[in-house]
Amino acid sequence: MRKFSVLEKSLLQDFLFTALKDLKKTKIKQILKFGSVHVNGREVTWYQHPLKPGDKVEILGKERASAERSKTELGLKIIYEDSELLVVEKPAGLLTMGTEREKEATLYFMLNEYERSKTKDESGRVFIVHRLDRDASGLIVFAKSDALKRALQGHWELATKKYFAITEGTPKEKTGTIENYLREDAFKRVYTVSPNHPEAQHAVTHYRVLRENGGYALLEVTLETGRKNQIRVHCSGIGCPIMGDEKYGAKSDPFRRLALHACFLSFPHPGTGALKTFQSPLPTPFKKIFPDI
Repeated sequence: MRKFSVLEKSLLQDFLFTALKDLKKTKIKQILKFGSVHVNGREVTWYQHPLKPGDKVEILGKERASAERSKTELGLKIIYEDSELLVVEKPAGLLTMGTEREKEATLYFMLNEYERSKTKDESGRVFIVHRLDRDASGLIVFAKSDALKRALQGHWELATKKYFAITEGTPKEKTGTIENYLREDAFKRVYTVSPNHPEAQHAVTHYRVLRENGGYALLEVTLETGRKNQIRVHCSGIGCPIMGDEKYGAKSDPFRRLALHACFLSFPHPGTGALKTFQSPLPTPFKKIFPDI
């Protein structure tokens, strides 16, 4: 990083041309364009930004500038980061990882780009610990090494995972546990099967009703197991599909998204053993139905 103090009135680009005489003007314009210039601690890209005596101008190093730009340009909401972990709030509509059709518009791709931007040799990368459905939002964890990913996954049953879900209708019981066996078919649809089925996966979901309003209910859902589409199938199975989940029987979709949000995550840090706990509030669109949460 290079730092300068402004001594007289000037326009930012003119100041940079004088202060950075060792660089070509085209290079300086690139530095300015791509967010590497901060004035008094704030990113500035407008070449005619006025400077006054006493202003502090900083030219960020490549790694820091790229990392900060990645967060804003890619729309990343990083909840927590250390040398081993990333906890991110995934927006609804974004894939966790790639498919045959889509490789780059994924959270995994974005976070890899973010990590690579911080290393000179672009060796940084992330590893997926768990996933969220494309149309769900909320907290998700990535590891910064394969060994840490395996350590987390090997003890993932120790993690506490909670979700907000808005359902069509209210469960008959205000609190309850849904337990059965699930299977995914060739069409990517998950459904209930007999425990004797060779592909059956045991699934346990706990829930409690937090609020009711106009035929909808806000549930807090706690996962004991983590099967694909588990919450969606279980809510549908008790006659209360999640709003926006046409795949599993929902009739309404006012938010144009699945009304499912990963709101709470707690697990022992595999590096330090310390319990890490993260929370994410009820998404703003959900508050249109439940404004008192």
